[in-house]
Amino acid sequence: MAKRDYYDVLGIDRSADAAAIKRAYRQLAMRDHPDRNPNDPAAEDRFKEATEAYAVLSDPEKRQRYDRMGHAAFDAGAGGFDPADFGGVGEILEGLFGDLFGGGRAGRRRAGRDLTYELDVDFVEAALGTTKQIEVRRPVACDACDGSGATPGTEVHPCPNCQGRGEVRYQRGFFGAMRTCHVCRGSGKRIESPCATCDGSGHVQRDEALDVKLPPGVLDGAVRTVRGAGELGPGGPGDLHVTIHITAHPIFSRDGADIRVTVPVTFPQAVLGATVEVPTLEGQVQMKLPAGTQSGRVFRLRGKGIPTLGGAGKGDELVTIAVEVPSRVNRRQRQLIAELAAELGTDTHPQQASFLGKLKALFDQQGRS
Repeated sequence: MAKRDYYDVLGIDRSADAAAIKRAYRQLAMRDHPDRNPNDPAAEDRFKEATEAYAVLSDPEKRQRYDRMGHAAFDAGAGGFDPADFGGVGEILEGLFGDLFGGGRAGRRRAGRDLTYELDVDFVEAALGTTKQIEVRRPVACDACDGSGATPGTEVHPCPNCQGRGEVRYQRGFFGAMRTCHVCRGSGKRIESPCATCDGSGHVQRDEALDVKLPPGVLDGAVRTVRGAGELGPGGPGDLHVTIHITAHPIFSRDGADIRVTVPVTFPQAVLGATVEVPTLEGQVQMKLPAGTQSGRVFRLRGKGIPTLGGAGKGDELVTIAVEVPSRVNRRQRQLIAELAAELGTDTHPQQASFLGKLKALFDQQGRS
C-alpha cells in the first residue's frame, strides 16, 4: 500500500510553520496514542504514521529533502522510514509525550490530579465581579511527617525500581514511553517506617477554604482555574477547575455587556410624563419619562451595564417601558374612561390611525384582485 503524503497525514498545508506542525501532531497523538487505545491496531498504525510524518517535517533539513523528493528521500537501503535515521523514535515520543502523557524525561514527575467544583453565583455578583470563598476537600501535606510519608526521625531511600525518578521506561515494539513506577506509585521513595498519621502517603484529606476571584462580566458556564489547588502528586499539586453557574435574576437579563429591564408604568404616567424609579446593578436611579411615552419604548441608561473586559468601560442598561392597563375598573372609572375616549377622538392616536389606513388599503387591494 502506497504511503500517504506526510502533510496529508498531519492535516496541514505545505506552508505550515514549525508550531503548526507540532500542534497538529500533538492533536493526533492525543487521539491515537496506544495508552489511550489499548488493543486497537488501527489506532496504533495511525499513531505510527503520524509519528513518522512528524519526525520528517519537524526537522528543517529532512523536510527540505522530502519536499524535493517525497518518500524517495528516505527509501535508500531498507526501502522505507528508518527510526535510527531520526535519532530514534523513542526520543521523539519522550520529547513530545512527556508533557502529553506525564512521562517526560528523567526527573520530571507526574503532577497531582485536578479537581472540579460547581459554584453558584448571583447575577449581580457575576456582572460586577466578586471574590467567593469556597471550601474544598483535598489532600494536603501531612503535618506529622511534613509530607515525607515516613515516621519522623527515620530515613527515606530512593526507590530501587525507578532509582528515585518515580517513573520507569517501557518499550512496546515501535513505541517507547514512561509509566508511573508501580513499586513506589510515583513517589520515587522507599519508606521503611511509614508515618502512622498518613499511612506513608505523605498527605491527609482536609477541608480547605480557598478564594476564587471572578472578573466582572463572567459568563455562565465559564471555568476559573485555581493553580495548585488540586490533589498532591510527586511532581506537585494539580489544579482546581471551578465551573460558574449564574442564577437567574427576577428583574434583570443580560445582553452582552448591556443589561435589560422592563419597567411598568401607569397610563397617566405615560400620557402626562413622570419621573420613575428604575433599578440598576448598583441601586435605584431616577429616570424622566417624557409625556406621550408609548408602551414598548426603550430608554438607554449609559454606563449602567456590565464592566467590559480590561475595565475599559461599561455597557448600558436598556429600559423597556410597559404601559399597564387596569384589569378591573368600577362604574365611575368606566364612565370617565368612556368620556375621555370620546374627548380624545382619533387625532391623538397616530399609530392607530396609520395602522387602520394600511389595513383599509390592503382590503381595497384584495377586493380589486
